[in-house]
Amino acid sequence: MQKATTGSIVKVHYTGKLSDGTVFDSSENREPLEFRVGDGHIIKGFENAIEGMSVGEKKTINISADEAYGPHRNDLIVRIERSQIPLDITPAIGMNLQIKQPNGVINVVIADMDESSITLDANHPLAGKDLTFDIELVEVA
Repeated sequence: MQKATTGSIVKVHYTGKLSDGTVFDSSENREPLEFRVGDGHIIKGFENAIEGMSVGEKKTINISADEAYGPHRNDLIVRIERSQIPLDITPAIGMNLQIKQPNGVINVVIADMDESSITLDANHPLAGKDLTFDIELVEVA
């Protein structure tokens, strides 16, 4: 049986759950996730779990927040004046926005708002959360 090692291109089916069992993502009814092991494009804990797996093998893994999307950081939350939002946008809590910066674009969500200000959160939605994944290695190339 072929095993996944650093540099292997793999395809995996997965279901990701929060600690309360809520499913936040799944490849069910989709193509399997494809990536090169070791490239760092997948969260560290997930990538580490794939190494050494054989095609057809299934497992359930628990990944701490530190090996997933990191801790929830208060320095990534900022309060701005409502007047800084373009007039063609009607802000609402939970709305996703993109802020252009000199070095790229930052994705934020409106976390709170009042008459004069809006609180923006640039944390990944899964930051600070421990995750559980059911994974199946489908293919190794």
